[in-house]
Amino acid sequence: MAWDEWEQLKSEAAARNHASMRLNEAAPAGGGSAGNGDLIVHDDELGRMGDTAYELRQKFGVDSDHARPSTFTASVDLFNDGLDMGAALTELHDAWNSQTRTLKDACAHISNHFDYTRAQHAKDQVKVATSMPVSKIDDYIK
Repeated sequence: MAWDEWEQLKSEAAARNHASMRLNEAAPAGGGSAGNGDLIVHDDELGRMGDTAYELRQKFGVDSDHARPSTFTASVDLFNDGLDMGAALTELHDAWNSQTRTLKDACAHISNHFDYTRAQHAKDQVKVATSMPVSKIDDYIK
């Protein structure tokens, strides 16, 4: 193999590698906020996000229920008057309630996940702090 051929193969391989998927790192153009690749968790931010999801669930639960009683009453009255619109309104009412429950459950799931993440992170911090010898910690501080 001639030197020129070797150089050509190297440049082709580099070009192929440059366009390939990166599984173990973010793209160089700024794919993440932490430049060193460490996962950074701020307990107060997790708490705020969990609180926001909980508040959304509570507010949506109240706000989405304003028209429910009157919609149901109207659907029953229309149905009793022999109008097909009553049955359709009942279906709409039931679908709305189902979708509302789904969204409220999703918000609760998100809120619970943030609570779990905060608790697990605190346990991990304790485990790291108690399992590492003091001399090793001193090496990282220096």
